[in-house]
This record gives sequence, C-alpha cells and structure tokens, in this order.
Amino acid sequence: MILNGSQRGGALKLAAHLLNMVENDHVEVHEVSGFSTEDLTDACQEADAVAKGTRCQQFLFSLSLSPPETKRVRVDQFEAAIEKVEAKLGLSGQARMIVFHEKKSRRHAHVVWSRIDVGMMKAINLPFYKTRLREASKDLFLEHGWRLPDGLRDRTNRDPRNFTLNEWQQAKRQGKDAREIKRAFQEAWAVSETKSAFAHALEEKGYLLARGDRRGFVALDVHGEVYAVAKFTGLKAKQVREKLGDAKQLRSVDEAREHIAQTMQPALSRWQQELKAQNRKLKDQQQHDRRKMVERQRAERQRLKAKLEERHVRETQARQARFRKGLLGLWDQVRGEHRRIREQNELEAWEAHLRDQRQTDAVMFQHLDQRRTLQQRQNAERRIVTKCSEELSKDRDDFAALRNARGGMARNSLFFER
Repeated sequence: MILNGSQRGGALKLAAHLLNMVENDHVEVHEVSGFSTEDLTDACQEADAVAKGTRCQQFLFSLSLSPPETKRVRVDQFEAAIEKVEAKLGLSGQARMIVFHEKKSRRHAHVVWSRIDVGMMKAINLPFYKTRLREASKDLFLEHGWRLPDGLRDRTNRDPRNFTLNEWQQAKRQGKDAREIKRAFQEAWAVSETKSAFAHALEEKGYLLARGDRRGFVALDVHGEVYAVAKFTGLKAKQVREKLGDAKQLRSVDEAREHIAQTMQPALSRWQQELKAQNRKLKDQQQHDRRKMVERQRAERQRLKAKLEERHVRETQARQARFRKGLLGLWDQVRGEHRRIREQNELEAWEAHLRDQRQTDAVMFQHLDQRRTLQQRQNAERRIVTKCSEELSKDRDDFAALRNARGGMARNSLFFER
C-alpha cells in the first residue's frame, strides 16, 4: 500500500474532509476509539481540547493507505496494515479514527491518531516518520505479493510527471494513404468535362485546384499539401492540359493556401463550439450516471446493514436464551454449564462477526467493480473528446500559420515539410 502521512492540526477541517460525501462515492466511519465519544467530529474536537493542555500545534497524525487500484483488500487486511504502521511509528495505544473512502472505483483508508500522550500530557515524537512509512509501505507490497512501484524500488525512478503543456500538445503529422488520394482524383476526373467541373468535383472531396510553379495543374488539401493532378490521376501532363486548358486564371499555391486558411477558420470555430457543447453534455451525463450508481450502491449498503443488524439482534437473543434463570441458572453456574455456554456464545458471536464482515466485503468489492467499469467507460469517452479537441486546436494553429504565411517563407516552413 502507498502510505502518505503528515503531522497536522486543524481537527475540524480534517473531520469535514473525512466525512465529505460530495467528492467521495462512499464514506464509512469504521472506528473511533480511545475517545469519550464515538462521533468522529466530536472526537476531533476532543483531540483539539486535549492538545490545548500542551504546547503542541500539530497534535494529530493523519495517514492514508492506498492499495493498488486493481487489488481487492479486505477490511481485516487494512486493519492489519494499520496495526503494523502504528507499531512502527510508536503510536500503539493512542486514540484513533479510521475512515474508508471510495472514489473513482478505488478504496482507500484514512487513519488519524492523537499524538498527545494523555498520561504525560505531551506529544509523542515521530522522528524520521517518512522513512518509516516508506519502509512499511515496501513491506506491505512484498507481504501481499504486489508489484513494487518504481518509486519504492529505486527513488531515482520516481515518475515526476513534469511534462510541459507544449510537449503534451505537440502536433504530430499523420501520413495519407496514396491509394485513397488517387481514387479521389480519378473519380473527380471521370465525372468532369471542363476545368470548372473538375475544380468543383475536387472541392467536394476536400481539394482546391490551383496553379503550380512548374507542374501546371495542382490541387491542395485542407492542410496545404500540394498534389500534382497528372500524377494522381495517372495521366500525362499533356492530357491534363488538353482537357483543363490554361492554368493561369487559377490561384497560385500560396494564394490557395491563404484562401484555405481563411475559409477553414470559420468552420473550425463552429466545430469548436459544437465540441464544447458535446463536452458539456457528456460531463452532465457522466455526472448523472455516477450519481445514480452511487445512490443505488448506498441504498444497497443501507439495506445490507439493516439486514445484518436485524440478524445480529436475533442471534444475540437466541444465544442469551440458552442461559437458564432462577435456581436452575444457579445450578448451571455451580456445575460449570454456565461457563461452557458463555464460551460457546463467544465463539459463535465471533464467527458471526467474521461472516457479516465477509458479506459486507463482498458487496463492497462488487460495488468497486461496478464503479471501475463505469470509470473505464467514462475515461474512454473523455479520451475521444480530448483527442478531437487537440486535433481541432492543432488545425486552428496550422491554418493561422497558413493565413499569415507569404511566398517562400510559407513553402520553407516546418508546416509544409513531410
């Protein structure tokens, strides 16, 4: 498990964070022990009040335990990990709170200890706690047989995630299929009898007819790439000239590029607005789907909790009914029967507790799987929108460069290099 800990104050802010039902799908207060209350907010206030009797400002130690995303970790495994970390830090026996959070198909735990030793009325010192947490984290990964993250194997392999925006948005030109280009040119040629008809046919397929420097008739795609008409129709230059006539009245390559840029900018702006609207609609739909899932899962957990509590009461009453009352009960105590029944009841109660915990874990694991499936689908949807947005942004920049380019500067720019 990845362990992140810190010494801190601000008990009430911490309580608000631990109980935040807005940013988390599910919040479960698992334990509040060592305080005079079982309410987490009241326990935080109590820790704050106790600390006022000392000079300690950071009277709490907050720890998060995050297992690998795809691993199923039971509650008892979290508890065992907490006990090991607690002993390693020297916080055994201190008042503590344990809260489970589920968010984006992942479950993690928060533990908060009071650092104040009530008997001595001073804070427990935690020297080198980051190193100790790192050692404990590595031990937990090895104990569970999980693959060690690079950062735990070698500190120099830690991923800094320091990509710049320019690096992330760097445009990557995509190659064109020559067969598709030839097919488009040949189809336009086949249905055209005049230069005007050929130009319109090419425009329908995304190409602009223009005057080349040496090759006579050329066509440009929307990115400013130049294609010789003769080459891509599979004809001789003489045959092209005989059908299309003189190319002098057509735009030059530079003029054609500038025209493409000017006419494409409004379309790009319109597409950008449409993409933004689709993105807003997608976000609203994804939030709606997430809320519906969370509401359903919370209702299922409440029903399970009520069912388990009802069964617990029923089984407790049944075990208690084994004890006879009056003189018969006194006789059972004398002959040891009372002790035997008590031990049997304790064993059955513990087995019932483990059974209930297994049922709770099973439902929790099922809900995490459902949330993970939803998260993967929504991530895939967002990647599609993001890729489209990046491509539009690149095109806007490219067409702006086309519009501002002049003469040889445009031809020699990196944009036109293949």
